[in-house]
Amino acid sequence: MDELTVNPWAALAYLVAGVCFVLALRGLSSPASSQRGNRFGIIGMTIAVVTTLVTHVPTVSFAVGSGWTLYAPAESFTLPVDYVTIAEILAAIALGAAIGLTTARRIAMTDMPQLVAAFHSLVGLAAVLVACAAYLNPQAFGIADLVVPLIGQSFAVIHPVSRIEMGLGVAIGAITFSGSVIAFLKLNGNMGGKPILLPFRHVINLGIVAAILLLIAYFTQDQSPWVFWSVTALSFAIGFLLIVPIGGADMPVVVSMLNSYSGWAAAAMGFTLHNTAMIITGALVGSSGAILSYIMCRAMNRSFISVIAGGFGAVADTGGGAAKADRPWKRGSAEDAAFLMSQAEQVVIVPGYGMAVSQAQHVLREMGDKLRAEGVRVKYAIHPVAGRMPGHMNVLLAEANVPYDEVFELEDINSEFAQTDVAFVIGANDVTNPAAKTDKTSPIYGMPVLDVEKAKTVVFIKRSMGGVGYAGVDNDVFYMDNTMMLLGDAKKMTEEIVKALG
Repeated sequence: MDELTVNPWAALAYLVAGVCFVLALRGLSSPASSQRGNRFGIIGMTIAVVTTLVTHVPTVSFAVGSGWTLYAPAESFTLPVDYVTIAEILAAIALGAAIGLTTARRIAMTDMPQLVAAFHSLVGLAAVLVACAAYLNPQAFGIADLVVPLIGQSFAVIHPVSRIEMGLGVAIGAITFSGSVIAFLKLNGNMGGKPILLPFRHVINLGIVAAILLLIAYFTQDQSPWVFWSVTALSFAIGFLLIVPIGGADMPVVVSMLNSYSGWAAAAMGFTLHNTAMIITGALVGSSGAILSYIMCRAMNRSFISVIAGGFGAVADTGGGAAKADRPWKRGSAEDAAFLMSQAEQVVIVPGYGMAVSQAQHVLREMGDKLRAEGVRVKYAIHPVAGRMPGHMNVLLAEANVPYDEVFELEDINSEFAQTDVAFVIGANDVTNPAAKTDKTSPIYGMPVLDVEKAKTVVFIKRSMGGVGYAGVDNDVFYMDNTMMLLGDAKKMTEEIVKALG
């Protein structure tokens, strides 16, 4: 067995980086401190990367065990710094930074969920590639001994513990990659938002998961290539099968869940690479993502186990919440909406994905400013899964400089709708749909929703009466007596309301 000599300065640097990551997560828990959290994250990652580059060539000590003939002498030695490798690494970092910076500047906020899913896929793929590299050249990673049999040919024997780390890393990484690709396709519209329910899917999924675990256990006894590559192939397959049956209404949970998977994949690879920073960072991301997924499942009245098991218990579309565009409804104008809100004591604004699509957050803030200037109390109601990823609406409102003290979560604002004069809903369908409380055949049944229908008047901006939300169900609020529909682009309609407010 080889023993890595731990550099005390590197350990201290990784500890400081870990503290920065903890502070980053703490800062990102609130829009008011999110910028500070991002700075801590940048500082921590910079420290971790620089430390890894400076200490990337370890000092290795080889010891002769009973019955083993090692390829290297027993005394300790230090390899010289490989400047060519460092240059290659720096070039790769520069290329990745350039691509990331360009993407971040050009990406639209509406495409942010897709971008997050794509980044998760890259993390998963990186974990798979590291595991493959470690398997093909284990000595370079310090996880194997060279044994010389009687015939004089040497081969590398990977340490059993390292095989477990490698197997778990490649499995979680492959699941993260293929699952994130499917999530990206669903979020980007390349695949439908409705669940794709394969026959015998639960039996197939459980069988594949059991096979992966058994193969990883067998891998500790036999490091044959067929075992490793079978684990890899089956993991890619199960990632695809787990995400395909999950419907659009649960996609925010999926994004959070894949974030957790990417963290655990990074942590597993941290053990393989003997990198403390990766272990700490991966564990933080994995645990925080799992906690967030659990919280969101509770907010949606979903079973955490059923979601991570790939829509376990999902049923085919029964027709609940089918389109009802032939029902009578009332159409209003921007001038009507402006008059109603200017005469109100309290207006609660409910943003949704329609606001993100039209990029209406800035003009929405302008509308709120004008209403406040006329003495109207303005609040924003945020559903935990509004949009396509956790915190989507919070990010958009923060971008538009909406005051943080005006933004309220579902549990804090729901009781106020009964005392609200106007509920202004801008592109939020599923999260305001009362079918979640009454229609047991609806795919969103049981999900807590914003009680906008209890307001004296509901002003609902929607592109057309024919469209439905991402979950594929119609909204009874459209047809209620106290609802006024404004049909058109959310941004243009809000701009007209701002003009009417003077």
